[in-house]
Amino acid sequence: MKRLVLLLLTALLALTACTGSDGKRSKPQPSELQGNPGTGKYMGSGLIPPQPRPSFTLTDTSGQPFAFGSQTSGHPTFLYFGYTNCPDECPASLADIATATRLVSPAIAAQTYVVFVTTDLKHDTGSVIKTWLHNFHFGRGVTVVGLRGTQAQIDAAQAASHIPLAEDGGETHSTSSLLYGRDDYARVLFLRSNDEDKAMTHDLKIIGSAE
Repeated sequence: MKRLVLLLLTALLALTACTGSDGKRSKPQPSELQGNPGTGKYMGSGLIPPQPRPSFTLTDTSGQPFAFGSQTSGHPTFLYFGYTNCPDECPASLADIATATRLVSPAIAAQTYVVFVTTDLKHDTGSVIKTWLHNFHFGRGVTVVGLRGTQAQIDAAQAASHIPLAEDGGETHSTSSLLYGRDDYARVLFLRSNDEDKAMTHDLKIIGSAE
């Protein structure tokens, strides 16, 4: 019964989306990802079952194609879907990811990718994404990638990542941060909380040190 309660609690938290500019909470969406907070050795939510690194190709901020599955393969990788004009959840999550990459060892940081995929196709151009990502202070040597694409491509990328499709012009979206390991599986995700940066740091050290 306790395990069931934890699963339901995690699923409920995963439904949280960005607060709009009018201060109203965006409507929730169903999530395919279910986790158990603090499962085993992780502080984040353990994924049940682990999710394989997805294969999708989008366009980076330089206008070049970026094949997520192959170009990040074998590297610890944070994946987050959101938009640059988000007033709260997106910058908070990216700031927490940045903190985690600064607090791990230089060797782990140098192997880590942070991939941000916009859900706001209308406003998030390559230059806008690039400028926004520069606001965050990632660890030295971290590879930071901003991606955009057509609506069909973004929808396909979210589906391949088992993330619910964004709605309302990209403003209603999942706020979960996925972390893939060197084995190309995500065994943990992170939900917005006051301790998200601590959980990310703890779990990145484990995942980044794994063979």
